[in-house]
Amino acid sequence: MEPASSSQSTSRRAGIVRVLSIVSTVCALLGGAVLRFWMIYNFFEVRDDSQLYGGIAKNLLLHHRYAITDGSGALHDTLIRLPGYPLFLAACFRVFGIENYFAPVCIQILAELGGCVLLSMLAWRLTHRLSAVQATLWLSCLCPFTAIYAAEPLTEAPTLFCIAITMWAVVRFRRWGDWRSVLAFTFAVASAALLRPDGALVGLVFALPMLGGARDRLGSGGWRSFYGASLGYGELRKVIVCIVLVLVPFAAWTWRNWTTFQVFQPLAPRYATDPGEPTWPGFQSWMKTWCIDFTSTYQIYWNMPGPIDVRNVPSRAWDFPEQQEETLQLFADYHANGDELSQSLDDRFAQLANQRIRADSFRYYFELPLLRVGDMLFRPRVENLPIDLDWWHYGNHRAETRFSWFYAGLNALYFLLGFIGLCFRPPLAKWMLLYFVLRCLLLATIEAPEARYTIEFFPMLFVLGGIAIARFVPQKQTAQAL
Repeated sequence: MEPASSSQSTSRRAGIVRVLSIVSTVCALLGGAVLRFWMIYNFFEVRDDSQLYGGIAKNLLLHHRYAITDGSGALHDTLIRLPGYPLFLAACFRVFGIENYFAPVCIQILAELGGCVLLSMLAWRLTHRLSAVQATLWLSCLCPFTAIYAAEPLTEAPTLFCIAITMWAVVRFRRWGDWRSVLAFTFAVASAALLRPDGALVGLVFALPMLGGARDRLGSGGWRSFYGASLGYGELRKVIVCIVLVLVPFAAWTWRNWTTFQVFQPLAPRYATDPGEPTWPGFQSWMKTWCIDFTSTYQIYWNMPGPIDVRNVPSRAWDFPEQQEETLQLFADYHANGDELSQSLDDRFAQLANQRIRADSFRYYFELPLLRVGDMLFRPRVENLPIDLDWWHYGNHRAETRFSWFYAGLNALYFLLGFIGLCFRPPLAKWMLLYFVLRCLLLATIEAPEARYTIEFFPMLFVLGGIAIARFVPQKQTAQAL
């Protein structure tokens, strides 16, 4: 009777743990929903990029043109934004009414919470630890950095959802090799790339373990079978279907851009300019010789062309007094030109940039890009909150400074947990690391840092952080729960 009694006791404990797990899951999802709707109530705003996406969506519905509207009401065909998010908004406007931005935000919240569930399922696939599942779910649901983007009509929240689907589909495919995994992966990587140009990196990186899974399922023939005579294998058909389905929307977008503008553009221009519009390469190069933080992005980069307070240009923008005088005179001429750039002014910015690059090429090619990436990774993520740019000046706004430092610490904690989880080398870890490295290298090339460019790291940080936390939970307890 003792073995039976022990078995019943173990079964009861397992049942209790399962109930607690269900309660914990429901609480995490409810907490995530409350957090996001609270952010909608307090911080919801339609401006800048949201208005641009919404304007394109309205023109699609009302005029059947992928175009922007100028101040006079005239339409101009455009390619400065990929069609993914405007099409999503257009579908929402069709169903819920023109300029109803609340509906798409609610859909984004549901999608992001669904992504949290997928990430927790991914943690289970990678560890088979219930503690990792719950830790991942709570880390993702209650993260304020991603929650704020779910509450705004921007591309970040759908992109995070696509990344979650991508990783979940990769692990599922490597285990089951089914069509559901292939189609989910295809939808996710195509959508991520149609939302943002840098979204294509997700597909490029995680296609490698997908192909590895297809190769492994071919058996001992390996890649020779994959490329050789064995073309009837289901895995090869799945790869071909995936490639075709991903390429079709980009082929259509590229053809549209060619027929409309006579340019080859499969994604979107780097500087968000339509053909024929100036990109001002001299000014861009000059910014890269000194810009290292979001404050300069906000005060200088975003305001060009337009009114710029030269007092906001930091002293690191010049190396010696004569160069300072030249820079200040250049801005004086810029203001005299009606706060508009001209080709001659841009050439002078280029001369300044070349002068500074020749003086210290190490600074330009290594030190400054590293500092910009560091700012994007570890700056307090308060850019969407009503907090001053100079949040570190404690005497000016003590509460905002304390809150910003708390956000900085919380952000650092997520990265620390992610690093610890990476050290345990779970399956898929090397592909996550490859994505981290390649994305940081990509971000090192931009002139004006923004913390939102690194928000795409967080789905991976959630999973890796959950794995790290699970290591502190005894395996015996986890086994009983399963």
